[in-house]
Amino acid sequence: SNCKLSAVEMDQEYDAIVLGTGLKECIISGLLSVSGRKVLHMDRNNYYGGESASLSLTQLYERFRPGQPVPKELGPNRDWNVDLVPKFMMANGKLVRVLLHTGVVKYLEFKAVDGSYVLSKGKIHKVPASDMEALKSPLMGLFEKRRARNFFLYVQDYEQSDPKTHKGLDLYRMTMADLYKYYDLSQDTTDFVGHSIALHRDDSYLSQPAIFTVTKMKLYHDSLFRYEGLTSPYLYPRYGLGELPQAFARLSAVYGGTYMLSKPDAQVVYDENGVAVGVSSEGETAKAKMVVGSPEYFPQKVRNVGKVVRAIAFLSHPIPDTNNAASCQIILPQKQLQRRSDMYVFCCSYAHNVSASGKWLAFVSTNVETPNPEAELAAGLALLGPIDDKFVEVRDVYEPLENGKKDQCYISKGYDATTHFETTVEDVLDMYKRITGSDLDLSKEPTSVDQDSG
Repeated sequence: SNCKLSAVEMDQEYDAIVLGTGLKECIISGLLSVSGRKVLHMDRNNYYGGESASLSLTQLYERFRPGQPVPKELGPNRDWNVDLVPKFMMANGKLVRVLLHTGVVKYLEFKAVDGSYVLSKGKIHKVPASDMEALKSPLMGLFEKRRARNFFLYVQDYEQSDPKTHKGLDLYRMTMADLYKYYDLSQDTTDFVGHSIALHRDDSYLSQPAIFTVTKMKLYHDSLFRYEGLTSPYLYPRYGLGELPQAFARLSAVYGGTYMLSKPDAQVVYDENGVAVGVSSEGETAKAKMVVGSPEYFPQKVRNVGKVVRAIAFLSHPIPDTNNAASCQIILPQKQLQRRSDMYVFCCSYAHNVSASGKWLAFVSTNVETPNPEAELAAGLALLGPIDDKFVEVRDVYEPLENGKKDQCYISKGYDATTHFETTVEDVLDMYKRITGSDLDLSKEPTSVDQDSG
């Protein structure tokens, strides 16, 4: 009987209690378990994933259209895994390294993502990621292509430890705007470089040291060439991101951690100095040295930093102009839309087992900048072609007020509008450092990701 068991488990003392089973919480819980800490992981919901859950068709309809039947023509419920916060992962990025570091990869199956695209002057273009692709890209005229090729070669060859490759430029002192100017690149070129290769979310990076952007460009390039036959730098798990929390739950069990779902009354317990000392649920209190979790468990300790609007669209065809991609990302840089932040289109299909055969799922997301969020998505939705159905959601994004040292509450940030994992994993690694006092060593080479590039 579950009640008795949970009473025994609640009666123990843990190194950490993690609240919420969102992607970030699951990763941090896995990292803490692997580092030898005793972890209890709880969620108020009766499903994994929290804000970043992956829903079946029936769950999706319950959330957006309670009481309405699911249309029969959408096919079997079990064929659908709709991520509320879809994100691709860089083949050579930090998340893949974290997955390798924890050994959780053995529970997951990754598949390559077909295409990486950018919107330029109203048209969708493949993102050129190397000097060779730059020469072939219709994004640029002949002379611009040569300049871009030289710039790409510089970035590809640049090694921090080898001054010969720096060509006399100090990327720690030079801003990115200066480096672009040095190579005489046009604004249309810098737009796709900064936003669809370096994956900056707005143009504030231009005034920062060039080294940050060059490092991000190298990650994109290294990811693209990480495995034989990749046509984009991105990977995505089969059956969607909902597989990640479940894989981490399995990993946690191997290391003696405990998962408890369906604890609707779970609350953080504080001592007289306001320091977190445990979590109570159903009249029992589990003690812990610290509590880690997502913002909704700490309403007094977070602030609202904005809103994200996301549309989920069902299509019966690939997105036009993406070479019939079964999966792809399209980035719409802010300047192309006269906006203050980028817009993202994420598309996947039955090829990744997230929708019924012959169906595509497309997501459009951005930061809310006006009183009419849904209208802001128009530019992204316009790229999708005929839409069978769509669901729109606006979410508040919260961030912690403090770093957690004082009150032993280590809180993750809400999920931003990006459709790739780079910002998510930065937050996780930052939390890991705040909790343990040291950086996670990710120097293990990613070699063993079972990668099916079909």
